[in-house]
Formats: sequence, structure tokens, C-alpha cells
Amino acid sequence: MSITDLTMPWYMFVIRGAVAYIGLLALLRLAGKRTFGELSAFDIVVLILVGGTLRTAIVGDDNSMLGAFIGVATILALDRIIAFFAARMFALNRLVEGEPAVLARYGLVDREALRRNNVPMAMFERAMRAQGVRSVGDVVEARLEPNGKITIVHR
Repeated sequence: MSITDLTMPWYMFVIRGAVAYIGLLALLRLAGKRTFGELSAFDIVVLILVGGTLRTAIVGDDNSMLGAFIGVATILALDRIIAFFAARMFALNRLVEGEPAVLARYGLVDREALRRNNVPMAMFERAMRAQGVRSVGDVVEARLEPNGKITIVHR
């Protein structure tokens, strides 16, 4: 068997790669904003396991290099296409990226918002210190952005 001999038609790698990409994108959106905003050892292990598991979903039993390259090329192309349209369509951007969540406003922390978004108070305090904020009283607004980062506007 050659490194270019495919075990299934080339278009099956395209379909499987696209379905895997869209499926994983949907699962990550359901997992929440904080999932990969601040990568911990646990998050890195999850990423590695997800990648290994999806390899089978994309290429199946195929061991050729060509099959893997077709799958990866499909994922990269689909990512570019979605990014292109998300930059031009507000509704698609919100669907793909999500919306920011307000965690604190005018010195008051919304503990329910922290809980709902799985943000421990210690993480919120670390974000304040990292952005040069001494106390919650100095916070005008703190948001958990769709990318999982906490941004703080302060006095």
C-alpha cells in the first residue's frame, strides 16, 4: 500500500472532515466560553484526546498521508469560509463565537454570572490583578469574552 492509496473515495474525507469540524464547533459552543480561555493541564489533556478521537472520525481506517491531508485541508478551508462569513454577518458571528457575559459592573460582582459561566472568584481576582485593578470597587465593567478571556474596564 502506498502513502497515496486511499481506502475510500477522496470526497468522503472532505465530508467527514467537514462534519467533524462543525460537530466539534457545536460541542465547544455548548461547553461554554471558559472552556479554553485559560488553558489548564486538564484543558490540554482534553484537547489532545479530542484530536485523537476525531482522527478516527475523519480518516477512519485509512493510513495514507493523502487521506489525512485531505481531511486537514477541508477543516482549514471550512474554518476560513466560516470566518469570512462571520466577519460579514453579525448573526453568524454571534452563533459561532457567542456573546460576552457581564461579570461585574460598577464595583458589584455578579456571583450568579460567575457561577453560570464556571468562573471561580479566584480566577476573576487573578484577571483583576493582571489588568492592574486593585479592588472590585474600581471595576466599571468586567466581561467574560466569547474567547474565554476576562476583560476589565476600570477607573
